[in-house]
Amino acid sequence: MDEERPLFILAGNGPYTNRGCEAIVRGTTKILREHFKDPRFLCVTHIQSEEQFRRQCLEEVDPAITHLRSHRMNKKQALRNLWKPETWLYAYRSRFDPAALKYQVYREMLPHLEDAAAVLSVGGDNYSLDYGVPKLFTGLDDIVLEKKKPLAIWGASVGPFSTMPDYERYMGRHLRGVPGIFARESVTIDYLKSIGVTENVYPVADPAFLMDPVKPEGIEDVLPIDEEAIGLNLSPLMAKYVSGGDIDAWTTLAASIIEGVAKKTGMPVYLIPHVTNPGSNDHEFMQRALSLIKDRNGNITLVSPGYNAAETKWIISQMALFAGARTHSTIAALSSGVPTLSFAYSIKAQGINRDIFGHTNYCMEPTDLDAEGVADQVTSMLDKSAAIRNDLAGRLPGVQRAALSAGTGLKHLIGVN
Repeated sequence: MDEERPLFILAGNGPYTNRGCEAIVRGTTKILREHFKDPRFLCVTHIQSEEQFRRQCLEEVDPAITHLRSHRMNKKQALRNLWKPETWLYAYRSRFDPAALKYQVYREMLPHLEDAAAVLSVGGDNYSLDYGVPKLFTGLDDIVLEKKKPLAIWGASVGPFSTMPDYERYMGRHLRGVPGIFARESVTIDYLKSIGVTENVYPVADPAFLMDPVKPEGIEDVLPIDEEAIGLNLSPLMAKYVSGGDIDAWTTLAASIIEGVAKKTGMPVYLIPHVTNPGSNDHEFMQRALSLIKDRNGNITLVSPGYNAAETKWIISQMALFAGARTHSTIAALSSGVPTLSFAYSIKAQGINRDIFGHTNYCMEPTDLDAEGVADQVTSMLDKSAAIRNDLAGRLPGVQRAALSAGTGLKHLIGVN
């Protein structure tokens, strides 16, 4: 380890087209710079295409960050690259040799492990069943532990795995073997305790609470926010929880929610995308929903997907109220002191709200989402806006201290003063 310029590997994250993944990186670098001297960062990211990786490297604003890609492969990527021997090797190992697969996926990271001060498994909610069984992330852990390098599951929500009892038992054993689990909310801490994981858990807050907003250059000319407005973020991912995966039904419902909020409040509505990945694109989804609204009166604006995480946070910070599906869109709002309604489809939103407010009154379950219900909740929160802002102003310094405390915990993990 180079104590003058220690190297931290941030692995397992998604691409910056998920602004939450970018926000995690920005907050994490801020934490580590606070606790270590002039650190370097290596981001090993699950990227969906060469073009996406090229753009991420070109658009990086932090000179201390170097990007590498993992070689995770989904079905679409496999079909596009059937002619490559690597694809057939990946398919074989997926089926018959999973122990070797992890080395293929993370092969670009391997030469850098010796120099690393620690590996941080980042991404927020990778260790859950929200996106399938997280074998690629437990595989990452196994590689790092085999190399005897400090490992932290960083700023994470974990579980639950209770729908798969055998897997839950496996995850209990696996997680007890991880040196540090930096849990970003109390629901995760409670769940980990329930499966016997306690000794290695560090209570923190999501690193994205520390990301600084950046006003986009020339935004007044293209997106003049000159009066109080409502920000909305709706995602195609919500179809899984709202309509059993029926994307058309969810699109129709989303259109009625947008229209209902605009009509009931009489305020401008800004539709703010936070994830624009191929196959899970908020901008495309909200554009389809918007096309179903016949009477818009120029009162609803779809925000361009071209703003980075810090710029998107600045736009969100200008809202009178924000309601969002993507967790990190709501963290951008909460950390800016904006009254925030969370469309809570997993433990993370409930835990973050409980830790900040002491309740989950500003969360709505997927089964409760309809045009009238959302509009009523929005107007109710607008009526209490001053009180909510005062409450947030009092609580946010503590949340930010909790996020920063992860650096102290990591120093303890690494064994440096």
